[in-house]
Amino acid sequence: MKYRTFLTTLLLFLFTFNLGILMLSFTMFKDTVKHAEERSLAEHYIITSAIVKDFQAVESRGTSIEEAVDYLLQPYSYFSSDNKVGLALYKGDRLVYSNRQETGWQLNFLKPPEDGSRRVTFQESGDHTYVMVSGKLPVPYDSYAMVYQYDTTEAIVAWKKIRNTLFLMGLGLSALLAVGLLVLLNRIFKPLSQISQTSRDIAAGAYETRLPVSGNDELSEMAQSFNYMAEEIQHQMAELMIAAEKKQQFIDNFAHELHTPLTAIYGYAEYLQKAVLTEDDRLSAINYIMSESRRMQALANQLLNLANLRNDQIVWEAQNVTELFQSVKQTLHNKIMEKEIQIEFYSEIEVIQGDADLLKSLFVNLMDNAVKACEIGGHIVVHTVMEAGKKTVCIRDNGKGMPPEVIQHITEPFYCVEKSRNRKDGGTGLGLSICQQIVLRHNAELEFISHTGEGTTAKVIFIQ
Repeated sequence: MKYRTFLTTLLLFLFTFNLGILMLSFTMFKDTVKHAEERSLAEHYIITSAIVKDFQAVESRGTSIEEAVDYLLQPYSYFSSDNKVGLALYKGDRLVYSNRQETGWQLNFLKPPEDGSRRVTFQESGDHTYVMVSGKLPVPYDSYAMVYQYDTTEAIVAWKKIRNTLFLMGLGLSALLAVGLLVLLNRIFKPLSQISQTSRDIAAGAYETRLPVSGNDELSEMAQSFNYMAEEIQHQMAELMIAAEKKQQFIDNFAHELHTPLTAIYGYAEYLQKAVLTEDDRLSAINYIMSESRRMQALANQLLNLANLRNDQIVWEAQNVTELFQSVKQTLHNKIMEKEIQIEFYSEIEVIQGDADLLKSLFVNLMDNAVKACEIGGHIVVHTVMEAGKKTVCIRDNGKGMPPEVIQHITEPFYCVEKSRNRKDGGTGLGLSICQQIVLRHNAELEFISHTGEGTTAKVIFIQ
């Protein structure tokens, strides 16, 4: 594109510039010829007028005109002192006088009009150019005709030199313009070349590549917009890579979660098939198979719930906070009594907006995790309060706590802080993932604050 622009602009300039030179040269040529013609006509008129008076004077003395022609026309030879002017006097078709015998007059080109007017011609002869004026003398001397020749060779040569000089200057100016135009186009198209190269680099995976930004013109604005686009692409690609890693991690964890129960089920089934067992051993194997099957069924149900949370519409209703946590406490009653957990509930909020079933599932999961984290005789505090103008539900336990590097992963599917405890309690590793989805569906935020040995605080912050 750059070279097409360069050639098109250069050709347009050359055409316009040379056309201008041609028009200027043509105008100068016309002015030169016109000036020569006007001079020739003026001098022809002066000479013919003077000759008529001389003829009258000669006739008044009774002298023949033809005998006195040379004498009469001699004074006008000063016109040819620079060898530029030639004079010739004809009587009819006969040459009576000429001060330029070597010129070789050609009467057929110079014959004046019959009406007595003057004829002006521009002729070339070898390397010379002439303006010729021919015309008859006034009556009663109209049998005579005066021919005036003016050599315009020097003026034409000067015009040709000027014309050639203009074309040479035009050629030099065109060369300078070509160089300047190429430099200008290189500067203009440099950002486009950089954009093209940067685009190829980004397409090849170098998402951190950026364009240099300098100045405050349109090109710098374009570079800034391109860099913003590149940053967005890099950000989105990073998110896609993270999502892909999470999906792969989910698949790996899911395969791992399925591998253990399936191996156990297959082993006990093969044991039942091939071994001779007592009734107690057979019942023990069957119980283990059913236990692992229930675990797989719970895993399937949790995955189904997780999928439904991303697609199903929720029912927005006002939920009484006190009644909601009474229901949660009743659901977890056996676990709470088994570990002798003390629960305190304080509420500064009467209602929260959301889906009753989903909110109950959310707080059951969070309370269940708090119960699991506590030792026997532990303490859990549930506090609902307004923080920064937002309704916030806090669930704080005095359990083992978690280090900071664990907190950022606990909402990932199948992530378990303690694998052994998770299997013993019948967990699937999907509880907090479901909590995260429920919170997102309610346009809320889920935060965890925890330190090892100091317990954990789970916060649900409702935006609406």
